[in-house]
Amino acid sequence: MTRSGIPLAIAALALLNGVFNPWLLPQTSAGVILLAPGLLVSSPGLVAFLAYLLGAGVTVVLAGVPAALVERMTGARDTTPAAWFVWLAATAALSLPAAGMAAVLLLR
Repeated sequence: MTRSGIPLAIAALALLNGVFNPWLLPQTSAGVILLAPGLLVSSPGLVAFLAYLLGAGVTVVLAGVPAALVERMTGARDTTPAAWFVWLAATAALSLPAAGMAAVLLLR
């Protein structure tokens, strides 16, 4: 996988997690409704879309923590390939429940 393909894979896994994670969607939906009540009163589709994006963003941030720790321990100034792969592995680990739910829903 090329260096530019790793961030795309991280984003794709995070979006998968944001859309299909059965544990994350109720919390992110509630968060969106609480953060922007006036904007979302008339559009449940917008609530769902923003909840998916919030879930994907949370996934990227949480998966970035181990990558940041690897960079900190190695003393690297820029993101190294090892840190990218740690970030990708952490995103994949966080997306495992979503992959199972996606398989159940899409392979019916």
